[in-house]
Amino acid sequence: MASFGMIKDFQVKTNRTFLDRAAALEPVLHKKTIAAGGIVTVHNIMTDGRQETVVRPFADLSQLADMRFQRGDKVIFDFGDHQVGYVSFQAVPTGSHYDAPAYIRLTFAEAANELLEDSDAYDGWLSKSWIQEEVLHLDLLPDTVKLPRRYAFRYMQIEVLDTSPKYALKFCDISCESVSAVEMEQVKPLCFGDERYDNIDRISVKTLKDCMQKVFEDGVKRDRRLWLGDLRLQARANYVTFQNYDMVKRCLYLFAGMTFADGRIGACFFHEPEFCVDDTYLMDYALLFGPVLWDYYEATGDADTLRELYPQAMSQIDICMDTMLDENYVVIDQGDAFWCFLDWGKGLNKQAGAQAVLLYAMRYGICLAKAMGDSSRMRQLQDQTETLKQAAVEAFWDERLQMFVSGSERQVSWASQVWMILAHVFDRDKSRELILHTRQVNPEVRMVTPYMYHHYLDALIWCGEKELALEEMDRYWGGMIKAGADTFWEVYNPDNRYESPYGSTLVNSYCHAWSCTPTYLLRRFYKDGKYDDARS
Repeated sequence: MASFGMIKDFQVKTNRTFLDRAAALEPVLHKKTIAAGGIVTVHNIMTDGRQETVVRPFADLSQLADMRFQRGDKVIFDFGDHQVGYVSFQAVPTGSHYDAPAYIRLTFAEAANELLEDSDAYDGWLSKSWIQEEVLHLDLLPDTVKLPRRYAFRYMQIEVLDTSPKYALKFCDISCESVSAVEMEQVKPLCFGDERYDNIDRISVKTLKDCMQKVFEDGVKRDRRLWLGDLRLQARANYVTFQNYDMVKRCLYLFAGMTFADGRIGACFFHEPEFCVDDTYLMDYALLFGPVLWDYYEATGDADTLRELYPQAMSQIDICMDTMLDENYVVIDQGDAFWCFLDWGKGLNKQAGAQAVLLYAMRYGICLAKAMGDSSRMRQLQDQTETLKQAAVEAFWDERLQMFVSGSERQVSWASQVWMILAHVFDRDKSRELILHTRQVNPEVRMVTPYMYHHYLDALIWCGEKELALEEMDRYWGGMIKAGADTFWEVYNPDNRYESPYGSTLVNSYCHAWSCTPTYLLRRFYKDGKYDDARS
């Protein structure tokens, strides 16, 4: 299921002023040296008929000085927590004088199960260059190895491919220079009154912190770039934790500073080695630029940024209204093309969800227009919203099923219901009936990613089902913790711990930005264990 965009002779429109503003806001990264914490072994075992990966302590780091490694030997270092940074260590020969280079393979893993997969057998649709491995020849020993590439990992395995019969290797001073734009100490721990949610919050903050580099990266192992859908969720979590407003501002100016030639905002952005928008357009992501701008303005009161970027936010709605709707004001279904994300759900039809995201963005557009004093645009959006809501009900609501359907096959999915609720197509009472009915029916096209689960919890909270949202948070994010997560993952299926949309968990991201939002929901709607009112 390869999902990417590629446009022949791709042309961009550049606003140098905006890119200069973004460049001036580049953060200085905090650096901290973290030493390896211990030596472990990793095994697959069968539990209740299911394969599980277990990590067992093997030796204290103080015992490393007595260990010798030759051809075929391996050692796994546990850093105790997820790290993002630059690894260094000492390789020292022992025995007779070394008479051949040391030949070693390094393997880095965010989750222990990655160490047990055969990277040579990987045949997924994402590039295997994302697999975190290094093969090194050490010609002169002893050697201080400093890897120039940044890695995201908790476990580091060193395998000795060969030395010679005359000598063995010792390893020492294993450490990582961890980097991030923020520090955990900046955030006051949540005291929810329930350890489960305190832990979920702490790991959410850690996930966000590790993904805050020179931009809000989506995943620090992969893809290591700025995605607009992820940005919206990261920014919201950031406002209730690190409050690094400049990073949000930087990312907004990046997206606005280099767009498609027709003004469409790209789905993702490369910030290194130079600024470059990717030639991937996702309707739902582009529309979320307006909500990101509104959230930023609401958090900061930065009227100058609002004024400068307001036209870009409005143009994303205009582009969709002009090019993505049929004569009945219904989003045109583009089938299997990668035109709208919503979720990684297999076979998910995006038509109804895309209509809902357009309505969602228009609601934020009304807020932006009001803040700008643009009364004519505000009235226009209000009228268009009512037209599109009516079109959504006529095209997608199935009275018999009491659910929204999508596409020519009238597919029923979780994503369609959740996004229609967030679009406020129905009032709160009827939306509550819909979400509870959806839970009862449990459509076969289910949610796959924390990105979609966030929107599900958001919908539950808006419908007044805050206790249920907490229970679902514990089931889903708490389930990741029980499975060993110390940062939250890109993909998690409670029924299949090892699911991957890419063909192998080797390229799954186990520290992924869109999974950090429990801290936003807990701190925004459940302060001190009390329920705040959900905003309309």
